[in-house]
Amino acid sequence: MEVLLILISFFLGSIPFGYLLGLLKGVDIRRHGSGNVGATNVARVLGKKYGVIVYILDFLKGFIPTFLAAKLFGIDSWITALVGLAAVLGHMFSPFLGFRGGKGVATASGVLFGISPLLGFIVLAVWFLTFKRSGYVSLGSIVAALFSIFLVGVLNYPFPIKFLVTITAVLILVKHKSNLGRLMEGRELKV
Repeated sequence: MEVLLILISFFLGSIPFGYLLGLLKGVDIRRHGSGNVGATNVARVLGKKYGVIVYILDFLKGFIPTFLAAKLFGIDSWITALVGLAAVLGHMFSPFLGFRGGKGVATASGVLFGISPLLGFIVLAVWFLTFKRSGYVSLGSIVAALFSIFLVGVLNYPFPIKFLVTITAVLILVKHKSNLGRLMEGRELKV
């Protein structure tokens, strides 16, 4: 059952909602804007309403399996951590898109809320405050990812959750490598 839950989580995570919504609108989202299939690029290309829809769907594919795993196995379980990580990996490396995908922020936020609403709300608040002050979605995502590592340490979450959050944050940073370069060069797009 545990392995099946991890596999289902990866499968759910790999559903490219941004790409699919773009196709419904007659647009291959990978060929427009930043080329990313996530909510930010969908909002830029198709409009905010569609960006919000993609964010919610990407959030849910992290939240639902992680929440279920936490209820079944507890947040101190490696199964819960692996289910959450599988959802993020599915989103970032979707087999439906040739093992390419989004940057994982919306799905990772769903994972955090699945573990603990408190954890999710605090990290979301850090993202929101950084975004509002800077105008950069990418900077908010980078700061929130780094802060999440600090927060699970300070709140003394079980080691499997610290592992999950750290690996996820590192993956998000790697996926934002080009954004970091543009931020340093002053070329990153504001919303």
